[in-house]
Amino acid sequence: MNKDSIYKTNSFYWDTKGNDFLGAIVLPLYGAFVSEEKCQLFGDVSGKKMLEIGCGNGQSLKYHGDHKASELWGMDISEKQIEKATQHLSEYGLSAKLICSPMEEECGIPEDYFDFVYSIYAIGWTTDLEGTFSRIASYLKKDGVFIFSWSHPIHKCVVRENDMFTFNKSYFDDSWYSVPLDLAGEGVLTLADYKLSTYVNALAKAGFVIEQMIEETDKEILQLQDENNDFAKRAKLFPVTFVIKARKL
Repeated sequence: MNKDSIYKTNSFYWDTKGNDFLGAIVLPLYGAFVSEEKCQLFGDVSGKKMLEIGCGNGQSLKYHGDHKASELWGMDISEKQIEKATQHLSEYGLSAKLICSPMEEECGIPEDYFDFVYSIYAIGWTTDLEGTFSRIASYLKKDGVFIFSWSHPIHKCVVRENDMFTFNKSYFDDSWYSVPLDLAGEGVLTLADYKLSTYVNALAKAGFVIEQMIEETDKEILQLQDENNDFAKRAKLFPVTFVIKARKL
């Protein structure tokens, strides 16, 4: 694995066509069929200092701005996403300190400063999970909260074949792989799928205690889906998203 190569591949994709293909998962959604409105992990953020890891086009920052957070900060590996976030927030009269950088690297974010650090479907892009969690811990005040969501690792192991779901890879395989995202081969991402225990152990090593973990699908949201929706069928059988709330000791 070459960090610089992964940075280049993934940032290029998000600079060019990431939103066109993948769209954006933003608050109040944590991912497929899991919502902040139901889970209430953040609670009242009025007057709080917020940092988003992988801020994308700024919609989740706007969500917290609308809920009266006192400071909005964001970082993202893509310059184009930072530009979009700046524009989006300014349209609503909001401002944020936005930084273009890989989440693993030192980039001038203040330490012992934030009440919340959060990441909505972005933490899995890291090339150094332990290092990233350690940095995030350094950004938080004592008793500060870290909330993140990502694709559930079991979801990546299962494919649909002949109206049945079957395993097509080992849950324990965390090697890096390339993902072609269109038939023309014009979009490529580089990813690795970590086990849940890898996230839990990395959090513990960085000095966090887990307060809540969510794997359950929101049944009310699921009921609104087309019964032929493949993703909804998956979500009825196994988790497709997980969310963790952890506190800095």
